This record gives sequence, C-alpha cells and structure tokens, in this order.
Amino acid sequence: MGRLFGTDGIRGIANKDLTCELATQLGRAAARVLTNKSNRHPRVLIGKDTRLSSDMLENAMAAGLCSIGASVITLGVVPTPAVAYLVEKYKADAGIMISASHNSFEYNGIKIFSGDGYKLPDDLEERIEDIILGKSDISHEFPQEDGIGTVAHADSAVRDYIDHVKNTVHFSLDGLKIAIDSANGSASATAQALFTELGAEVTMMNDAPDGINVNLNCGSTHMEGLIEYVKTHEVDAGVAFDGDADRCLMVDEKGNFIDGDFIMAICALDMKSRGKLSGSAVVGTIMTNLGFQRFCEENGMRFEATKVGDRYVLEQMRLDGYNFGGEQSGHVIFRDFATTGDGQLTACQLLSLLRRREAKLSSLATLMQRYPQTMINIKVTPEGKLAFYTDHTVKAAIDKAAAALGKEGRVIVRPSGTEPLLRVMVEGRDEGQIQQIAREVADVIERELS
Repeated sequence: MGRLFGTDGIRGIANKDLTCELATQLGRAAARVLTNKSNRHPRVLIGKDTRLSSDMLENAMAAGLCSIGASVITLGVVPTPAVAYLVEKYKADAGIMISASHNSFEYNGIKIFSGDGYKLPDDLEERIEDIILGKSDISHEFPQEDGIGTVAHADSAVRDYIDHVKNTVHFSLDGLKIAIDSANGSASATAQALFTELGAEVTMMNDAPDGINVNLNCGSTHMEGLIEYVKTHEVDAGVAFDGDADRCLMVDEKGNFIDGDFIMAICALDMKSRGKLSGSAVVGTIMTNLGFQRFCEENGMRFEATKVGDRYVLEQMRLDGYNFGGEQSGHVIFRDFATTGDGQLTACQLLSLLRRREAKLSSLATLMQRYPQTMINIKVTPEGKLAFYTDHTVKAAIDKAAAALGKEGRVIVRPSGTEPLLRVMVEGRDEGQIQQIAREVADVIERELS
C-alpha cells in the first residue's frame, strides 16, 4: 500500500498528519475516481464522529468536493455503519466518514465508501492516492459558474439509521436491563433511542461528548468502568462501543468480559442451528483466537482467516458468498443486514438472541474455550515498520518462538495499520509460557527496530 491509506482509511494526528489541505485534496481525488464522468453533480455523503477536529475536516472535505462539482450531503454525528447504509439508501455516489475509530481525540481519520456501501478495495485507494501524490495524469480542471457543487444537510440521517437497525431485530428486548458505554462517540447520538425503542431498560454511560473525551478511559478500549458497573448493579449485560460505533464488546451479567470471538461463537452457532449461516462458515482473521477455530471444528463450521482488518474479512465473505464474520476487536459483520462492521447492530442481534432463547449471556459464553493470548505493542518509527520485513535477527526470534510453542500455540508479529506500532501476539495453552515468549520477541524487536 502507499503512503496515505492504512488498513482502515487515512489516519493521523489532526492538523499535523491529517491536514485541511490533505482533506480537500482527498475530497477532489475521491470524487474523480468514484463518480461517473457523465454525472455533472455527483452526490457524496459525509458523516463524522464527535472529536474536536471532525468539523474542521468535514468542511475541508466538503470544499474539495464542491470544487469539482459534487453535491455534498452532511449527515452530522453518526456511526460509521450509518454512512455505509445511507450511501445506498440516499442513492449517493460515495460516502465519507470522518473518524479515528478507537484512537484518542487528537487523531482523526477518513474512511471512504463506494455507492454500494462497501469500503474501497486497495486498487481504488491507490488510484486516489496517485492523484493526490501527482502520479496520475487525470484531469485537474475545475468547473466554474453553475458547475460548482453545493452542501446540504440530511436532517433524517440519525432516524433513518436507527430505523434500519431496528428492522433487523425480530425479537424485542423487552425485560432486558443493559448498561451502554458509548465512548463519548458516535453512539451517543443513537444508542439510547435505538435500544430503548426496542424495549430494553437502558443505563447510558459516557454519552456526553465534548470534543476531547472520545475514547478517554471508556468505550471498547477501556472496559474497566463498564465491568465495574455491571458487577455492582443488576443488569443483564453491558455493551461497549468505540468512537465511531463500528465495533462492539460486551460484559455478561456476572461482570465477565466478552470479546468479539465470543460474540461470533454465540451468534454463529445460533445462525447455524436455524439454517441461517451461509456455507456453515465463519470468516475471521489471523488474530482470531485458536479456541474459536477449535470451536468451529467441533460444531461443524468452517473457519477461514484473512489479514487483519474488517475490510479484508468482508472481501473474503463477498468472494465466497458467506454472510457472517468479524474480528476479536468487536468488528462483527452480519452481511444479511450490513456492508460493514456495525457495533449497535451486533449488540441488537446478540441481545435479541438472549431474549429469544431466554438465556443468560454467561451461559452462552461458555460454549467456546479461549486459549490464553497476550499482546505487546512496541512503538517504532515508519522506518522500523519497513525494516521489520527484512530484519534477520527479528525473524530468527519469531521462528524460535514458534518452534517452542509447536502445534499448541502460535506467534504473530505484524505492523499496525492505524498506529506507529508493531504488535506481538502469542497464543498457547500455558499462560506463563506465552507471556515469557512474547516478552523475549518484543525485547529483540525493541533492540533492533525501535
């Protein structure tokens, strides 16, 4: 991939890495690549999360789009999956989400969806990048007079998205008491109405965004507060979203943490039992827990792994005609209802399942046995990220670790697609052993590449 796009769009520190100038250029380039040349005024949606820089980047993107004649429709603060859904509902040519997902407020990002609601494949991102970097000979002429674009606002965006998610639920949440941590992010605009209208008794947490508190010691990356609340209050489940609400993690009624692998195990087995799991298959990533893979084998389901990133999970699902997949991080894709990971839709599906089966979340979470897994993140420079692929000392350390684990474990080292990090993940049956091995590999990386 090039110098701008990572595994989930463009991301960086706002006004430093991700500037207004870059956002304007991106708006122009994206519209040129994604719209039909015969369409004089292509329609492009822009949604955003709650971080301070989102307004600035929204306006810069809109300016770039209008400068080449696009009709821009702003959605306001919405979840990322709302953009993916509304771009098709509103018959737009493209959709743009301004968000840095789970990152802290100083970061921001730009994700692009094509007119069918799917994230862009690598080749289209590369074409956009080539225009911005001056590698493309595409025309840079700008329209004048009545060729200049306009900006309008969609007042019904939040309502339309909430109604869409509600329509995917066929068993109400009546009687369920839930606590929701909206991470002071996009779910602050939608979650209370959505889950209350479905019948749940809702306690909201971290739903007062101020521009700088998104993901701050809350949400799916900081589960401690939600876990403590569930332990000290009588609720059936705790639900946590990230800044743009495209991922969901949960807490059972006893205060136990339920990650994306457990959520997928519960939902996949239920779908299979009802004949709703296409190909009796689930798509995950190389980071999916070995316990989940064993669970699939034991229950007559096929597991397929992709590179890390929900976009790659979705690409594999589309290629093979599967309808369910996701990531341990909580990006779960119900392709019968959505074209991307949707945290609130995922929570609705799982909570509805609990009501339909009159089950406790803790009892269903025991279906899968999780292998101990440890992760160490190591800060590196961009040069260190590149050197990782060719450094023989690092490779030797990884090979030694893999040999020590044998068939009952594994080690995966990969560069983060969204942060300046190398991630060391080690998994196996012996927790003490995997922690020691992870530390040994991390020490070599820090010595060689940091």
